[in-house]
Amino acid sequence: IKINGVQLVDKRHAISNATMDSQSSEQEYVENWLNSHEELAAPIVKRWLKTHPNRTPPLERRRSSVHMLKLDEGGLLTNQISVPVFSLRTVRRNNSELRRLNRQELFMELLRDVVSPDFDVNSLSHKILVNVILLTNADRSSLFLVEGPEDNPVLVSRLFDVMENSTVESALHEEVDAIKMPAGVGIAGYVAQTGEALNLEDAYEDPRFNKAVDMRTGYQTKSILCMPIQSPDGEVIGVAQVINKKGGDVMFTKEDEEDFQMYLTFCAIGLINAQMFDQSFALSRRLQVLLQLTRGLFEDTTSLELMMRKIMLESQELIPCQHCTVMLINQESKETDDVTFNQAFQMDNSKILRGSHANIRALDAKTLSDQDLAKHVAATGQPVNVSHSSGANYTQFPLDKEATDVLCMPIFNGRGSTIGVARLTNKLNGLPFNQADQDSFEVFVTFCGLGIHNVMNYEKILKSNAKQTVALEMLSYHAAASVDETEKLMKLSVPEAAVMDLCSFGFDDLPMGEDETILASVRMFTDCGFLDKFMIDQKVLYRWVLTVKRNYRPVTYHNWRHAFNVAQTMFAMFTGENIGSELSDLEKLGLLIACFCHDLDHRGTNNAFQSKVDSPLAQLYTTSTMEHHHFDHCILILNSEGNQILNRLTTAQYSQVIRLLENAILSTDLALYFRKKNTFQELVRDHEFHWGNEPHRDLLRGMLMTACDVSAITKPWKVQRRVAELVTREFFEQGDVERMDLKIEPIAMMDRRKKDELPKMQVGFIDAICGPLYEMLAELLDELSPLNNGCRDNRKHWQSLAENPTGSIDISSCSSSPGSPEPTSAISLLQDSASSSRPIQAWKSEGSVAGDEGEEEGEGKERTTLGKQQE
Repeated sequence: IKINGVQLVDKRHAISNATMDSQSSEQEYVENWLNSHEELAAPIVKRWLKTHPNRTPPLERRRSSVHMLKLDEGGLLTNQISVPVFSLRTVRRNNSELRRLNRQELFMELLRDVVSPDFDVNSLSHKILVNVILLTNADRSSLFLVEGPEDNPVLVSRLFDVMENSTVESALHEEVDAIKMPAGVGIAGYVAQTGEALNLEDAYEDPRFNKAVDMRTGYQTKSILCMPIQSPDGEVIGVAQVINKKGGDVMFTKEDEEDFQMYLTFCAIGLINAQMFDQSFALSRRLQVLLQLTRGLFEDTTSLELMMRKIMLESQELIPCQHCTVMLINQESKETDDVTFNQAFQMDNSKILRGSHANIRALDAKTLSDQDLAKHVAATGQPVNVSHSSGANYTQFPLDKEATDVLCMPIFNGRGSTIGVARLTNKLNGLPFNQADQDSFEVFVTFCGLGIHNVMNYEKILKSNAKQTVALEMLSYHAAASVDETEKLMKLSVPEAAVMDLCSFGFDDLPMGEDETILASVRMFTDCGFLDKFMIDQKVLYRWVLTVKRNYRPVTYHNWRHAFNVAQTMFAMFTGENIGSELSDLEKLGLLIACFCHDLDHRGTNNAFQSKVDSPLAQLYTTSTMEHHHFDHCILILNSEGNQILNRLTTAQYSQVIRLLENAILSTDLALYFRKKNTFQELVRDHEFHWGNEPHRDLLRGMLMTACDVSAITKPWKVQRRVAELVTREFFEQGDVERMDLKIEPIAMMDRRKKDELPKMQVGFIDAICGPLYEMLAELLDELSPLNNGCRDNRKHWQSLAENPTGSIDISSCSSSPGSPEPTSAISLLQDSASSSRPIQAWKSEGSVAGDEGEEEGEGKERTTLGKQQE
């Protein structure tokens, strides 16, 4: 015997002594064989179903439903065939034959009919009703199934007044036409509520009988035998009743009661299995809806209205109902006793039954009815399921006239805070919301809460970006130099570089006034030829320099004067034979701009201090905190109106200059210098540095930036001593703040109490950082030897002071005696730094660790403790 080319049984075994001379006997033999070889039969049956999707299979319904189900790729249960599936018996005896059987034979025959794995509830229910008619010799029968929440169960019958010869199709009513009654109402309701059977001779004499059913069906009820259908644990899952005993008997007999009760015991098993089968498919469908919702919620988070539309449409796939409403809470009202809603969206689905489309619209939250229920859910964070259709009396939450059933659920955001309420009204099938609906809707609303939270955050970000744009425009306007100020300076003559000594490494800016530093800066750009080569407008250049100067804070050392001196040192390097000829004009432009901007908006404190107080800058940049801020500020100025000195560059040139600027400014972080120092030292020592190698050039540019940044150590002793006093004063100001406000002991370099150790610390700074740097540069580029020589000379002076303490310099400006500037507070050091909202007390609790940025790696053995502190 073969099915689809697969040999099931060898002919020798198929042909037995009992000759199979008919189609039915051959089919029965195959059936028995398949039942005893399920492992082999399952894939055969599945394959046959796939190739014959529209034909009634010739085989019987398999005993194991797993043969007909499988997991799809997403792990969800899907049906491979349509329901209903096969029945155990291919031919059921007709009613005339069944009536000729004795009581026991009839019972067993009818029992065999319902214990078959019929997983369609309606089909199975119809068979049960037809069979009980035969079993009890009744005229008609009805079956009510218990649905709805456990505390408000409802009896629902889609099969009532079923007759012996009726079919499923003719007896089955649509859900909207089904009979629904609360438990406890009517004969069936009483039986469902108490679990007791009722055998009535005259239904109209019993006050519990609901005459409305007869009025609806037009049928006259006389005798009734009504019994509960109970699960193995005693729970009532339905009620079956037979109506009007035939054969002249006035009422149903005791024998009818026994047969009916015993038969329903077996029917309960079949109904439970069928309901579980339906629930598995319902769960699968709901999981697929939730999966689809999850995909959709995070595809587009730009519009709250679009998100609401998507949520409401998906909710109808999950639980079809007449109305779906989402109300968003006014967050300010959560601080009061009266919760209010500031936004609401509603979908009217009631017209769908009449062929119209769902209407989704935004509403004024104040006009919504039934707000008491929504406010209660918002305040308690607990769902509420109200059902008036079940007959329960809910006076606490009065509903609209049209609302018979309401499921209200809180919406939470990702932090577990209530942000809204979702409400479903009146299921389209007319049934109350059950526990499965509530569970599914709760999961659904959880995902909706995340989607709404994302959209609301996105809108906040848009508003924040808009505010930031406005703030930047205001800052750009107020921080940028005015046109009048620019034009006033342009009227002044710009001295030659030689007159201002700009080409000397021994340059001293002390004799120069503020306007003269601006003119000197313009002279540097002019003598480098940048105005002609890169078509920089002269007025734009003046205004840019003035704006850069204005964006330096009046701190003790890291101010405009420091930036000007760093830029002057770089300009002097450009006059050298090798650097002047080997560096491209674009590289020179980037380096000179970087020198002017490398300490923009410096607050007079180092990176370690920003981390100690957890300032907004430290939160924004985790490494090279201040250097990243300087670079960003530099770009802000370059892009502000009237300061765009790079606007005539090509796209490629502009991109290159920006990369140069970033690398150059970040190179002023000494932590990066220590990482790169050994590599540069090996290139110089082994004479392997090549100008044609871009990584080598980038390394050199970084070293040149560091050399210019600390070039004060190479100045004549008088200049170096004055600069050292300024640096020390600024360090001591930070140390005072750490001691007074953060309650931590500052490192020696910033400790006012150890000011006499300044010469010793300066020697350590030279030995660890400056000395090796200038020696490498002098070896590579002979024109930089003056820097190395100046550094050596100053080391001798500091060493002399360290060995002769009585000759130490008196840093009067660092004194805390009366008349000197008061120590700077932490608040003043962090003013205008995007206003950290954390109070000083919060800093105190975290500032228990003293130290500086000395934790950076790759510093080498040459870095002494004093050098580490100086950094």
